[in-house]
Amino acid sequence: QVQLVESGGGLVPAGGSLRLSCVASIFAFDLYDTRWYRQAPGKQRVLVASIDRNGTVAYADSVKDRFVISRDNAKNSLYLQMSSLKPEDTGLYFCSVHRAIAYWGQGTQVTVSS
Repeated sequence: QVQLVESGGGLVPAGGSLRLSCVASIFAFDLYDTRWYRQAPGKQRVLVASIDRNGTVAYADSVKDRFVISRDNAKNSLYLQMSSLKPEDTGLYFCSVHRAIAYWGQGTQVTVSS
């Protein structure tokens, strides 16, 4: 059974930093494209950052130059280093892996206070 488990969320003041982690129990993790999404209260889930199986990264404009996505295929893990956090970064952060189908974690809450 595929399982993705996020961790690292929390409450942080504006300007602070957090590092999110996602561990995937999945065969051939290195063949999957991976992503981080955020869902703010009452809003749709939005793509924050992605890193594909070749290591190509992409970011939402709102987080460019503040967030860094990375992965460690040997550990079946995905990371999101978040810096200079803003209140609008608040939300539930989900990791996902994509190939023929997508798998999702349960999310980790990030709250940035002003």
